[in-house]
Amino acid sequence: MTSQQARDNPQRNRYELIEDGDVTGFIEYSAGDGVLALTHTEVGDAFEGKGYASRLVKDTLDDARVRGLAILPECTYVQQWIRKHPDYRTVVPENDRGRFDLERSEDE
Repeated sequence: MTSQQARDNPQRNRYELIEDGDVTGFIEYSAGDGVLALTHTEVGDAFEGKGYASRLVKDTLDDARVRGLAILPECTYVQQWIRKHPDYRTVVPENDRGRFDLERSEDE
């Protein structure tokens, strides 16, 4: 796997995973006052099952943390990812975690 970089593309309301200059996946979002609602995650067919979506979610959540943004994981893939990585639950406002069923693990 070559070098990957996730970046925010606010003109398109999405984070994009870039590899060798090409967009290999993206997470669409709706931005509010200090909040990003992540609505849809997609990777190209050629990249499925290779960890691209996971890398994209991790980089997106890491960037949100650095920027002090709260996340609303409307996308079911992002919800599942956060359940598998409980240390990322803190990017979701505490009063919204129950709505997204983030307190249970994916093993349950």
